[in-house]
Amino acid sequence: MKNILHITQAEQWEQAKINGNYRADSLDTEGFIHCSELSQIVKVANSFFRNQKGLVLLFINADKIKAEIRYEEAEIGELFPHIYGELNIDAVFQVIDFKSGEDGLFELPLEVVNLD
Repeated sequence: MKNILHITQAEQWEQAKINGNYRADSLDTEGFIHCSELSQIVKVANSFFRNQKGLVLLFINADKIKAEIRYEEAEIGELFPHIYGELNIDAVFQVIDFKSGEDGLFELPLEVVNLD
């Protein structure tokens, strides 16, 4: 089982549960949903979500995703998983609040499970 993670607003996740699938804004603008590996998530959070509130971290079982997953190179030369299509919510096996510290920076939450 391969697992990936995605950061989103809690209100977007709540709406996804009502709709039965999750659609990130990047699906409309870039054609895919950005995801990360466990080793990448703190770097991503601090680069793109610093000081943001109301975030959750989705733990996704990649084997259950119905849409296509591609590992593509980012500007920094590292491969990141991207979901091309909507994320079916039954692929998400854990959701935790993802809060930054007082300095606005993120660390791995204590609730993080061993994903690999």
